[in-house]
Amino acid sequence: MSHREVIEGKARSDHESVRNALRLLHHGRDALAELARELADGLQGATADVKVDRHSRLLYATDASIYEMEPIAVVTPRSAADVQHVLRVAARRNVPVLSRGGGTSLAGQVVNHAIVLDFTPHMDRILEINAEEHWARVQPGVVLAELNRAVSGQGLQYPIDPSTANRATIGGGIGNNSCGSHSALYGKTVDVVSSMDVVLSDGTPATFERLDGDALAAKLTQPGLEGDIYRGVRRIAAEQREEIAARFPRILRRVSGYNLDAFAATESMNLSEMIAGSEGTLAVVTEARVKLVPQPTARGMAAIHLGSVVEAAEASVAANAHAPSAVELVDDTIIKRCRESTGYASLADFVQGTPGALLFTEFYGASDGEVRDKLAALWEDLQQRGLGHAVVTTTDPEEQRGMWRMREAGLGLLMSIRGDAKPLAFVEDAAVAPERLPEFVARFDATVRAHGLSASYYGHASVGCLHIRPLVNIKDAAGLATMEQVAGEIADLVLEFGGSLSGEHGDGILRGAFTERMFGSRLTAAFREVKQAFDPRGLLNPGKIVRTPPFRDNLRLSPTTMNLDPPTRLDFRADGGIARAVEQCNGQGACRKFDGGMCPSYMVTKDEEHSTRGRANLLRQALNGALPAQELTGERIHAALDLCVECKACKSECPSGVDMAKLKYEVLTKYHEAHGVPWRARAFAHINALSRWGSRTAPLANAIGRLSVARRLLHHTLGVHRERPLPALARQSFPQWFAAHAGPSMEARRGEVVLFVDTFTAYYQPEVGRSATQILEALDYRVTLVKQVGCCGRSAISQGMLDTARNWAQRNVEALRPYAENGSPIVGTEPSCLLTLRDEYPDLLPGTAARVVARQSLLLDELLVQLATREPNVSRIFGDHLRRRIILHGHCHQKALVGMEPTLAALALVPGYEVELVESGCCGMAGSFGFEREHYEISRAMGALRLFPAIEAAPREAAIAITGVSCRQQISHFTGRRPRHVVELLADALRTP
Repeated sequence: MSHREVIEGKARSDHESVRNALRLLHHGRDALAELARELADGLQGATADVKVDRHSRLLYATDASIYEMEPIAVVTPRSAADVQHVLRVAARRNVPVLSRGGGTSLAGQVVNHAIVLDFTPHMDRILEINAEEHWARVQPGVVLAELNRAVSGQGLQYPIDPSTANRATIGGGIGNNSCGSHSALYGKTVDVVSSMDVVLSDGTPATFERLDGDALAAKLTQPGLEGDIYRGVRRIAAEQREEIAARFPRILRRVSGYNLDAFAATESMNLSEMIAGSEGTLAVVTEARVKLVPQPTARGMAAIHLGSVVEAAEASVAANAHAPSAVELVDDTIIKRCRESTGYASLADFVQGTPGALLFTEFYGASDGEVRDKLAALWEDLQQRGLGHAVVTTTDPEEQRGMWRMREAGLGLLMSIRGDAKPLAFVEDAAVAPERLPEFVARFDATVRAHGLSASYYGHASVGCLHIRPLVNIKDAAGLATMEQVAGEIADLVLEFGGSLSGEHGDGILRGAFTERMFGSRLTAAFREVKQAFDPRGLLNPGKIVRTPPFRDNLRLSPTTMNLDPPTRLDFRADGGIARAVEQCNGQGACRKFDGGMCPSYMVTKDEEHSTRGRANLLRQALNGALPAQELTGERIHAALDLCVECKACKSECPSGVDMAKLKYEVLTKYHEAHGVPWRARAFAHINALSRWGSRTAPLANAIGRLSVARRLLHHTLGVHRERPLPALARQSFPQWFAAHAGPSMEARRGEVVLFVDTFTAYYQPEVGRSATQILEALDYRVTLVKQVGCCGRSAISQGMLDTARNWAQRNVEALRPYAENGSPIVGTEPSCLLTLRDEYPDLLPGTAARVVARQSLLLDELLVQLATREPNVSRIFGDHLRRRIILHGHCHQKALVGMEPTLAALALVPGYEVELVESGCCGMAGSFGFEREHYEISRAMGALRLFPAIEAAPREAAIAITGVSCRQQISHFTGRRPRHVVELLADALRTP
């Protein structure tokens, strides 16, 4: 049901606890405030660990599925005792409780009208690692990738590796019985969790582990709920032994229903095996002991190019005979989306031509040579069978990582398709015996096409589990009806093949609606008995796996979805408007990862509100009417956007292409329309004019800026933090230096180049401009400065002053267009400014002129590498007189829109330079963000995650290199090191005449 129907009291459920929760929602703020007080009274943490305001609750109303259900409260527990307290409150009030990890579930498992327990902010610790015995003890909020990072030094890894491993949690994996690409080797989560601590539905703690003999007998005679559970599970499994043998699919990838098949034998019991895959409906996990496995000594990958998905499925059957570690399939839709993606295009560089599908086949071995032999034997076999027309093989770890990234981004890349029709996950998780996969895929495709739909294919071919997503528009009534009809027909097809409706992602609502069709009435009744044994009052995530709501209830998007279409300053036509730009977020949660750059504020706060997904959810609710329309310019959404540092990592790292920086610019402009533009925002937006005037009296301005009284005054008036040093103005500005600069006496062979000068190069670090000029002249260019009006507009855009930015952009485009049309490069050294011409100008000024200027605009690094690629002799401008180790940190906008490859390649042209790139996200400065009083500490925390430790660990003799002024200021302030711009280091290496 939609939010509107919940508030009007029209949502329905056959679960009493859910009906009680709906009544609480209907009664509104006072009833929820009373619940919050009861929950907070007894928690070990602060009252902030309980949230019942509507905005916070809506953040948890969705997962990565097609469903949406508004919770009644959100609690971030700090201990098992907190979990016990919450369950006791829930029992007193007879309302549901929902356990949640990363919120990436695809079948609606982690949405409910319930008290949500979010374990990721606090219960995310690795409690113990036993490297000798290959196990770890962890809390449920531990992210899989973080566990792998912690054990990699001992040569170990956690064997379950879903594509969401960089944000999915151990607890979520237990709930879904997650698998991953290497399940043929390691199995499912149920196979690697040896024991777990849980809280039962009545609030009592229990430990589930392997028991037999006297220990099991004691549990079977124990009074109370825990004893009832042991007795109930043993009885139900015994009664259903024959039905289990007849109805449970005989395949590896079956995660539907409850794991009654694990209890058909009665010699021992480990109830952890029942909790795995139970989706939080049986108990709440607070701790788990998980197995670890050795990392492979060597591995290699073959990317086999095939004409179609069916041919790829045939090749997977042949590949399985070679005992690979993994066989993964992606279709041509994913390849195309990858090539069209800002941040993922380079991952498809290895793809030859336009194959209909790729089959990634991986082998482990004792050496690279052994792996290469296995790869060669596979390709020879496939050629003899007439399968595949090309292959790319590699044992290089970096190249393999790129191939895996392409495969892991499959879901997001598919969902980046613009428009209302999306490749939705309503039949995407079926699994069949691997040898029957080719026939199954052909039949599946025929079924989909019979309804006038097309589908995309990717997934785990080695185990017969493909994620198949038909393209359908459920905002259209006919599309919704087609979706439900296709889901039923595919369910019948899966049963015909002896498969499982879910091979990895669980039942939730989506496939729970077909539980009885898959298992029959007797086993479905048995599953209900299992649920009753563990949870007599139906408090734990009711309505999942069994007794689910109707298939088409609780949809996030439906024919009733009505969006506002407010006018915008920026061009959102390619998205279909700002509302559809927000709807691009499908909940997959890639923004919650801790590797890469997205999302810097979430990495610090671990608050869902500060993820790109959280912000997109709030904007969507304000545009679709769930929140009042005025909320779009309200304080609560403004606060949620406030910590977005506009790094643009989401634009490149979100596979679905959610551009939160662009959305923030637009919404912040509307906020200022409603509330006025603060003086600080105006001052930062006009930093160019202030700097130009200040440079005229640089020594005096600098002296005043260093006075503590002046810093305190700025702190209390404009909100510029008193601890943050103000940048020092140069005595001679770069424009002054350039006006006196004679330039080379000879004719420039390459013609004219426009040096686009940013504010900080102009007035604070003119040495960067001088270095850029020297390099361009060494490249045989005639350097020209074009008179700029104001500045590029970056500062005004960031401050939500888009009208001001458009005026400046218009005049800059008018000045630059003649040079661009003449083919002259427009070159800059400050990524945030130069890339404004490429990224924002076409949105501010739709039309030919801005696009022409954007096409000719590039960073100096890019120009240098382009020339060196065409003319290898270009590198001769650099001498070999320097030997220098360089620690390089890249600016966020460059990493997002260009990548660091051009900078690395440019530095590689210097024979004596040894460069190491710091693997970190945003430095935390983010333009004016780090200057602002209320953001100073979080700015420090962002840099402290990875950047500061890397800089502080660098040898004192190493040069610290940056590409943006914000990074220079941040590193200087918090580490004491004095970074230099890459352009300066390149100029140092120029040959002297």
